[in-house]
Amino acid sequence: MKSMSLLAAAVLSCAIAAPAYAFHPSEESYGYVAPKKLDRKQRESARRDGQQLFGMGWDWDWPQSNPVERKAPSLLTGGGTPRIAPKAPPTVTFNSGYEPGSIVIDTAGRRLYYVLDASTAYRYPIAVGKQGFAWTGTEKITRKVAWPDWIPPAEMRKRKPELPLRMSGGVRNPLGAMALYLGDTLYRIHGTNEASSIGTATSSGCIRMTNGNVMHLASLAEVGTTVYVLKQLPPDLSRVAKTGSEG
Repeated sequence: MKSMSLLAAAVLSCAIAAPAYAFHPSEESYGYVAPKKLDRKQRESARRDGQQLFGMGWDWDWPQSNPVERKAPSLLTGGGTPRIAPKAPPTVTFNSGYEPGSIVIDTAGRRLYYVLDASTAYRYPIAVGKQGFAWTGTEKITRKVAWPDWIPPAEMRKRKPELPLRMSGGVRNPLGAMALYLGDTLYRIHGTNEASSIGTATSSGCIRMTNGNVMHLASLAEVGTTVYVLKQLPPDLSRVAKTGSEG
């Protein structure tokens, strides 16, 4: 019993002492996880059978002791690019004063509003920036790209050399079916291949939507659309925006 108590105390102390690591927006991995490394027996078995030792483009036979020199793949395929049907969200009362056709993002409420007129808006659930990486400001949509390529920045690949230089758009690509680029920033409103993240604060500043929702938004919002990113909606507006009907 005493040894178990000492072990628990040691684990707890390590958890408390471990520093939190915050990612720069350009290091966002969007939930992407590389395949597992083959162990020694699997590699030897593969050699005997004449199989290649590559998984999705990574040379997992490279020595772990020399990760900086590990050869990264230049291009990975994101998989298929099926047609994604737009999915309309609920419409809600939204007496905000924002101009029709604009986008208002409520970071605290984890909702994106597309203003329809002086009193109503579409309300979409979103994922937002994690603590320390949420942002506010006004931007305009500068371009829209269906099934965008994912290009991890150089500083991100320096930290994670197993990442590809580029992944083509597709169902395995973490940017999802559509991306709306905001100004000349690193931020985008985009789809995701990790729908379970919607409603959470997990990104490094990008706004994630389900693929169906981002396709619906993209059918309404054109290049030049103004996007207002707020810390939170005013209390009176937030209260009425919680009621609505399915669109």
